[in-house]
Amino acid sequence: MRKNNFIKPLINAAIFIILEIAALNMLRNSGPLQDTWFSKGTHAVMGTIWGSTQNIKNYFSLRSTNDQLALENHALRTRIKALETFISDSIRIAEAGRNGLAGGFRYIPATVVKISNNTQHNYMIIGKGYADGINTGCGVITGKGAVGIVDAVGKNFSYARSFKNHNMNISARLGKNGAAGPLTWDGTSRSGGILKEIPHHVIFSPGDTVYTSGYSSIFPADIPLGTVGGAKVVNGATYEIEVKLFEDFGALRYVTVVENTSKDEMTQLEEAQ
Repeated sequence: MRKNNFIKPLINAAIFIILEIAALNMLRNSGPLQDTWFSKGTHAVMGTIWGSTQNIKNYFSLRSTNDQLALENHALRTRIKALETFISDSIRIAEAGRNGLAGGFRYIPATVVKISNNTQHNYMIIGKGYADGINTGCGVITGKGAVGIVDAVGKNFSYARSFKNHNMNISARLGKNGAAGPLTWDGTSRSGGILKEIPHHVIFSPGDTVYTSGYSSIFPADIPLGTVGGAKVVNGATYEIEVKLFEDFGALRYVTVVENTSKDEMTQLEEAQ
């Protein structure tokens, strides 16, 4: 009995729908005027349904679009800030090179005549030597970073250990006032470095600029080196931070050799203690 009570309304509804469809079909076929009215009505209903569906889809996709735009704006602001800093520091280094002396360092422009980039112990040959005032222990920089240290000097040429060498690190800091640690090559990529020994409590963000710290007697302070990428915690105490270097070692051509004019005095003080 209950089954019949459930089926009977369905049968009645089906009969009603069939009769309605038949009536609409008869109306459509009763003449050209009725057919035109029917087509217009059908198109209007379909247009309304499609427009409502599209509006709903647009509404739900709006938040996703806004989130994407916010991320793109943040990336653009970060790149603009890094570019402004890089231009400012490049101008400062270029002016120092023209004047010869600045901030306790002597600057000698030079050209790279040979460079190694495909081993674990890369080097470069610079087209100036002791006849031009270059000594062992001098730093090698560009407007995009610190790229090497002079290890041997001839009369007209010098041999420098590249930053892309496992036996070299640079004292670097997060921003111009942040924590400092050794920056080393990541060992694989053309423009990858790793900033180590940064205390776990230090706050930083992807895109922050990394500079030379000035703690070394080899390189001046505040030379832009690269930007912060990812990071991982080591032994629960310090960060190892990925750094995307500004300098492209595959295209390195012009450099500046820097010598700390107070290096000997600093060394004597250290040895005396």
